[in-house]
Amino acid sequence: LATSSHNDDPERACRPFDITRDGLVLGEGSAVLVLEELEQARRRGAHIYAEIAGFAARCNAYHMTALTPDGRELSQAIDAALDEARIGPTTIDYINAHGSGTQMNDRHETNAFKRSLSAEAYRISISSIKSVIGHSLGAIGSLEIVACALAMEHGVLPPTANLRQPDPELDLDYIPLNAREQRTDAVLSVG
Repeated sequence: LATSSHNDDPERACRPFDITRDGLVLGEGSAVLVLEELEQARRRGAHIYAEIAGFAARCNAYHMTALTPDGRELSQAIDAALDEARIGPTTIDYINAHGSGTQMNDRHETNAFKRSLSAEAYRISISSIKSVIGHSLGAIGSLEIVACALAMEHGVLPPTANLRQPDPELDLDYIPLNAREQRTDAVLSVG
């Protein structure tokens, strides 16, 4: 199922990582980012919200709309992004998950975190802003970067709204219902 059967209750329709999740909810919105070299921003005295230290993307031909359940492709992207950033799993404080609220994706993503981050995956706080704003497709990456930068700036991690009955198969530290105060220096966003 792609879209949630709970769309008649929009405030609670998107339920990433919840046992009752059954699809995504489309959202609208966008964000604009000003990117520049760190030293240039410092020279001009700019307010620096965050530094993008690494990036990676992967695609596969496994299925037109499905992902492999073991999380292999996402894990490869995570590994490549961490390598480019020259950091390891112990450095990450927060994961902004894709968290679309589909059975398949949430399982794939949990497995990818475990593959790439090993035991550290259980320590790291994780949430999905899609539970609050929906999935805006092409614009979601920029919205999630902004959410991560603000989490770092304010020391508050966004919750996964509607995470009332955590799926026991998804056994990581998914932040339920309420924001969590936590200093955050390094974020992994898999939007």
